[in-house]
Amino acid sequence: MPTSLDVISALRQISSAINAAWNLDTTLDLLVERTTNVMQVDSCAVYLLDSDEYTLRLRATTGLANESVGKAVLHVGEGMTGKAVQQNRAIFAREAQQHPAFKFVAATQEGEFHSLLAVPLTLQTNRVIGALNVQTRTPRDFSPAEVELLALIGALASGAIAKAELLDRQQRQLQDLNALVKLSEAVTSPQYLDEMLRVVTEMAVQLMNATVCSIFLLDDSQEWLVLHAAARKGGSVYRHRPPLKVGLGVIGKVAESGKQAWVLDVRYNAQYLRPDLAKQEGLVSLLAVPLTVRGNVIGVFNCYTSEFHAFNQQEVALLTTLANQTALAIENSRLVANAAMVREMHHRIKNNLQNIVMLMQLQLLDSANLNAQDVLETNIHRVQSIAVVHEVLSERGFHSVDVLDVLQRVVSVTNDALIAPTRQIQVHVQGQSFSLPSRSATSLVLVVNELLQNALEHAFAEQTQGNVWIVLEKSHTHLQVRVGDDGKGLPAGTSATELKGLGLQIARTLVTEELHGQLQFLPQAPGLEIVIQLPL
Repeated sequence: MPTSLDVISALRQISSAINAAWNLDTTLDLLVERTTNVMQVDSCAVYLLDSDEYTLRLRATTGLANESVGKAVLHVGEGMTGKAVQQNRAIFAREAQQHPAFKFVAATQEGEFHSLLAVPLTLQTNRVIGALNVQTRTPRDFSPAEVELLALIGALASGAIAKAELLDRQQRQLQDLNALVKLSEAVTSPQYLDEMLRVVTEMAVQLMNATVCSIFLLDDSQEWLVLHAAARKGGSVYRHRPPLKVGLGVIGKVAESGKQAWVLDVRYNAQYLRPDLAKQEGLVSLLAVPLTVRGNVIGVFNCYTSEFHAFNQQEVALLTTLANQTALAIENSRLVANAAMVREMHHRIKNNLQNIVMLMQLQLLDSANLNAQDVLETNIHRVQSIAVVHEVLSERGFHSVDVLDVLQRVVSVTNDALIAPTRQIQVHVQGQSFSLPSRSATSLVLVVNELLQNALEHAFAEQTQGNVWIVLEKSHTHLQVRVGDDGKGLPAGTSATELKGLGLQIARTLVTEELHGQLQFLPQAPGLEIVIQLPL
């Protein structure tokens, strides 16, 4: 035991050091270091209460395993240190491991120590915020003076620790506010939805000090959660996740209930789906909060850590705030996209109506040779063909159209409308699938529709059975659609240039003026094949 003068000098140094410390970790490190020297012990440790006011977490130590800092925990009333907090008084023992209240904390590797003295860290309001303990490797009877000295150190330290905690919280809140400002800038910036979500998850990893953050959004069926963005600390790749069924697993239940959930260890949680993937990715604790807009859940925001972590109220509130801002950004992005979609559809419908007007004007020039029923039926088929294109666009997006799919649908409609039940005429659509912009696809479908109607009307005028084929082919330079039949073919001595029908005139106009392609006629025995060739 040092002299009184040494003790007074040491206390002054401890007081000056911990009060000068600029953050909590520095304060605690100085406290355990100076206390170890003053008390002439082999170990000193500080346990502080978590926000749940029940869990004591090791925050700084000398003598114990460094890797246990932040991980080793005791509960209030558990072990000699927990008892000191519960009873708000000092507890000590010469042979601590024989004390009835002793609990061995394996992570600290404290098996080599014999004696232990623990005192509570108490504020002037009599609120206990943690505990300070010292241990020795050789058995030691702590004297009343030593107990009083450690209690005095604890009293000096408690205020400094509370001040440092307050400063840390303020710094953290300032960082959170700055991060939220940056997040607001990210979610309101003019960028695509997936890019915005990627930025949000990357920021969330930093802000939450997480290993992985991910965002799942509900699909159109509202039955499945689809991964839209994920980020991992350090920038390494986070493996793709298959869709999750709403109502199943931890994340699925969050989407179903609209309530947050957290799991201490997803690797061994019966409710968590795919714990094998969590083990592969090194994921342990999970906090999942719903993405909600006007009371409706649109997805789930997930935050994983690679170590055991009890998410406190501040962290839950922070992730919830991130989720709420992100949900609003997603909704705004969708509204903008829907508005753009409406404008685009208006533009396309206007163009297609102009096409119909152009075709009817061409018919008007030949009105003397047409009857009303023919005109109506022809235009009905044209409108139906355009409607098929818009149907595909509504199902698969508004950028491009699968021509093979559209033509198969058009043929299905044409078979029902143009082929009488008494005629055995088969129409076949086959070949390579390729996509075109919607306007080009509409023009091409109208061309094929005209050629198909011509074949069904003229090629089999004297036949009750036959075949019509539509074949799609693609090369490195051209797209090609062949429309052929095994009907009566061209009249003897007739060349393709002499064909003057309205349907062929419409087809030529659309191919050359709209599609910038060529139309070729290939007579064969029997029948005729017309080739539409378009530059790629």
